[in-house]
This record gives sequence, structure tokens and C-alpha cells, in this order.
Amino acid sequence: MEPHGSRESPPREGSSFPGRWPSSALGQAFSQILHQFAGQESRRGKARNAALRDLSALLEAKECDQLFEGSDTSLRGMPEMLGQVAKALGKYAAPPEGPEGGSDRHSEVAEKAAAVGLLFLKLLRKVETAKNSLLCPAWKAGLRHLAGPIYIFAVTHNLEQPWTSPKSQGVAGQVLALLLQVTECGSVAGFLHGENEDEKGRFTAVMGLLKPDLNKDSWKNNPATKHVFSWTLQKVTRPWLSQHLERVLPPSLLISDDYQTENKILGVHCLHHIVLNVPAADLLQYNRAQVLYHALFNHLYTREHHLIQVMAVLLCLLDLFPILEKALHWKGDAARPTTHCDEVLQLILMHMEPEHRLLLRRTYARNLPAFVKRLGILTVRHLKRLERVIIGYLEVYDGPEEEARLKILEALKLLMQYTWPRVPCRLVVLLKALLKLICDVAKDSSLTPESVKSALLEEATDCLILLDRCSQGQVKGLLAKIPQSCEDSKVGNYIRRVQQVSEGDPYDAT
Repeated sequence: MEPHGSRESPPREGSSFPGRWPSSALGQAFSQILHQFAGQESRRGKARNAALRDLSALLEAKECDQLFEGSDTSLRGMPEMLGQVAKALGKYAAPPEGPEGGSDRHSEVAEKAAAVGLLFLKLLRKVETAKNSLLCPAWKAGLRHLAGPIYIFAVTHNLEQPWTSPKSQGVAGQVLALLLQVTECGSVAGFLHGENEDEKGRFTAVMGLLKPDLNKDSWKNNPATKHVFSWTLQKVTRPWLSQHLERVLPPSLLISDDYQTENKILGVHCLHHIVLNVPAADLLQYNRAQVLYHALFNHLYTREHHLIQVMAVLLCLLDLFPILEKALHWKGDAARPTTHCDEVLQLILMHMEPEHRLLLRRTYARNLPAFVKRLGILTVRHLKRLERVIIGYLEVYDGPEEEARLKILEALKLLMQYTWPRVPCRLVVLLKALLKLICDVAKDSSLTPESVKSALLEEATDCLILLDRCSQGQVKGLLAKIPQSCEDSKVGNYIRRVQQVSEGDPYDAT
């Protein structure tokens, strides 16, 4: 079987492919197909389609059963050639470079991916047949060169992206499943880091293929590269990720430092995965943890709530603080040094105080309890600003879910528990804010669900009880006459509850 134009010369010297291909007719046929993809004529649709048809016919030909026999000296170099063919096919089906490429280009890419995926399925079935045959000992070498490019293709088109379609996703999913089957891996994670300690895994090979497209000049050329890198990185966890830190940290920092919010979020997720899955000692080495901290801290100046939200910058910083604090040494006879958590909380409070956008207010409030809990008694350093923020947020209606005010009440409870000696001097201010909140919520006639109102009232009541404990019963005295003069029975009931608990009933502030 001879593909179109198979009598033409093989790739010339100086091309990006090896010059010494197998001398057999089968080798020359593959070489010619590779030349068609690599040459200028591959830009023409007809030439590329002809090359795909030739390759499909070649894989179905009986002669192709000899691919992995390895007994014929004329077939030496065939595994390397198959790897180059796989790379060429992946490049052919890659999304358009740069920002161009509308829905028409994307649909064209999906069609190409479906066609290429069928070819990869045929090729992997050849490998599986050779694997089950005692006469084909060279299948391991062939699979070693094919696994990386086929994996990158499968991940590129298996995820839901603008350039994929249900058909191309289905074919790519089949390719990935068959690849795992041929490599005897139970999962993608096993494929990447190895199924056992003795197996090396293929993460290094995959990163080697992605590396040319992950530098500062090229990482935006192929829009799929960042997603393949991120998805692959998430599959490698402790204890395997630490040995690849030098490969994964620079691209993650590069993506997170982009001006586009989508890329920032993707990069921060990658950094967070690294923080969670690399030992602290490795992150502290060469000042890597400080580099991570400054990269994340700079994102706090953005006004995009999507980037600051939970599972992004703030949550990543909270997991990074324990690592950074390992390098701090405190002597008991001196004041505790200011930590990175202090620095971040100071900036957050500075942003929270004047913030009027509800989405950002909710995002900040959602993370505030975690910062108070992290600093503990050291939160006293930020008490004045925290007081202003808490009172200001309690005054503003936050919509039907009341997420911001609920979280602020949670932060207030933690704050009083950790800084209780400083609470009595703020008794009047906090008491007024909590009573105003209870009255406002009790009289609220908006669409807020009753369950949310009840949660707000319960949390505010708990704060009043805790405030009374911290002030040694002063709240009870100040509230003594309110139940008799209060016209709203609902408000009166909650105030009586505070007095009853204060008079001796046990109360767990935690």
C-alpha cells in the first residue's frame, strides 16, 4: 500500500525531524506522511486531508502489523518516527493560535480533532495488539514515544472548551481511556506519576512536551496549553509533586501574572495546588515561599471579586501562612514580630471599609473569620479598624441570603473570644450595633427567607450573650428595662433570652 506521492524524497536535512528514518517501504510511507504535515503544502486543506486518509489506510494495512516487531533492522527508528507523527497530528488538531478564531474556526478544529482521534484509536489498538503478541517486543519503545503526544491531544479536546464539540470530546475521551488501558494505568494520576514506587510515570515526558509552549513568549499562542498544564498539574499530588517543583512553579507564576482575570484565576489555582502538595521545606528553599507570597499579595489590589473569592487568592494565602511562619523565630521576652497574615489582613480591612459593591463585600466578609482565627489573640493589633468594618457591615442589608452579615457576626464572635480583655471598652458601640441589627431584621418585610432572618437573629443573640460574658454582666444591666418597654414582642423575646442566659444558664461561646 502506497500513500499519495510516496515517491517523493523524505524530509530534507535541517528540518525539525530526524533525518535517518527506517529504510523499509513502511518507514518511507510514514516518512512521506510526516513530510506532508511538516511541509508548506500542509497548509492546504486538500493536502492535509489526503495525508490523513493515507495515514488511516496505512494503519489498516497488513504491513503495519510489523511496526513493533523490531526484528527487521530496516524498522529501527520506527518508534521515534511514530512519536513525531503523533506530535504532528496533535499540532494539526490544535486550536488556532492567538486571540483570532471565531465559532467557524472552532468548529473546524473540532472536526479535525474527531478525525485525528480516530487515527489515534487505530494506532493505540496496534500497540495493544503488539503488546499481547510475543513476536512484537518493540511495543514498549513505541508506546514510550506515543504516550505523551496522545495524552496532550486527549486532554486538549476532552475538556469542554470553545474549540471542542460533543463529538470531539467523545472521541478524545475514548482515546484517553484506551491510552490508560494500554499503559495499564487505573487513572490519569497513575499514568502521570506511576502506579507504584518503582514506576517512573510520564509526568516528566508530558511537561517536556509542554515546556516549549509555556515560556513567556509562547504560552498564549496555543489557548489549550494552559488548560492542559493546569488539569495535568491537579492530578499530581503528594508526595510526587515535590520532585517536579522546578518544572511546574515557573509556568504557574507566569499564568497568574497575566492581565486577564481568567488567566489570573487559573494561575492562582495552580499555585494553590503547589502550596498544598509540596512540603514546606521545599517551598522555603531558595525563598520560593516568599516569591509565592508576593505574587499572591499583588492580586489583592485588584477589584475583581472572581479573583479574590474563596478558593482563589485569599484561601491560597491562608494555606501559605503556616509555611511562611516556620521561618519566623519568636523569643518570649520580645514582642511578636508582624507576620504576613497581619500584612494581608491590614490590606483587606483597608479595602473592606470603603467598599460598596455587594459582591466584593461578600467575598471579603466570607474570608474574614478565617483571618481572625489564624491570628488569634494577635488580632488585637487590628481591633480599631475591625470594629469600624464590623459595625459598618452590620448596618447594610446584603440581599436575601445575607451572607455578608452572617459572616461578619461569625467574625465578631471569634474576635470577642480572642480579644475579650479589650471588649469592655467597646461595649456601648457593639451593643448599639447588635440591637439595631436585631430590630432591623425583626421588622424586615423584604423577600429575605424566614430561615435567613432566624439565623441572623440567633447569631446576633449569641454575640450579645458573649458580649455580656466579656463585660462581666454589664449587658444584662443595660438591657434590664427594654423587655417591658419594647413594643415588638419578637425583639423582646430575644433580649429576654440574653438576660436568662446571663443570669446563670451555661453558655458555650465556641
